[in-house]
Amino acid sequence: MHDYLNDTSIPQESRDNMDFAKIENAVKDILEAIGEDTSREGLQDTPVRVARMYGEIFMGLHRDTKDDIKTFTEEGNDEMILIGDIPFYSMCEHHLLPFHGKAHVVYVPRDGKILGLSKVARVVDTLSRKPQVQERLTSEIADCIEKAVDARSVCVVIEAEHLCMTMRGIRKPGSMTVTSAMRGGCRTDARTRNEALALINRQRISG
Repeated sequence: MHDYLNDTSIPQESRDNMDFAKIENAVKDILEAIGEDTSREGLQDTPVRVARMYGEIFMGLHRDTKDDIKTFTEEGNDEMILIGDIPFYSMCEHHLLPFHGKAHVVYVPRDGKILGLSKVARVVDTLSRKPQVQERLTSEIADCIEKAVDARSVCVVIEAEHLCMTMRGIRKPGSMTVTSAMRGGCRTDARTRNEALALINRQRISG
């Protein structure tokens, strides 16, 4: 059995909470169920590799986004802030196939309370590292940003490609799914919402 508890390539949250032996056995069972020979050279270490990978890509199940949050106060700062083109990778909970793309986050601070720019990217990363659906991921990011800084307005737009649509099913490579979540002024005020979406669209075009 691989020494998962001392494997520092696996996030500590996963080492503390995941049953890696059960993952190993489950992967071996699946390989045997599809007709593979788990004793052949190419597959002998696959259950361990998958268990270690799951410890990394599903880390968000056991990490609190509060650990990603660091705020600052910039007096008089009440203008829109855009953090765009944040790359992310997640796993669709319906087929356990990846979906990946970019997240764009716009928010308006309250009383000058802002997030460190890298912290927004960390929030996106943490929330994407678990079995997810894109719609929920979009809403969770918006809720987290709104709560972290008591933001006046939040707009989150995610565009992603889903491998459950490109390598199976309808098999349409390159098709993108776009979702959005609005909070505060971006939900209630058309002018604020349009300004936020215009910022995101400019970022998407320039990017």
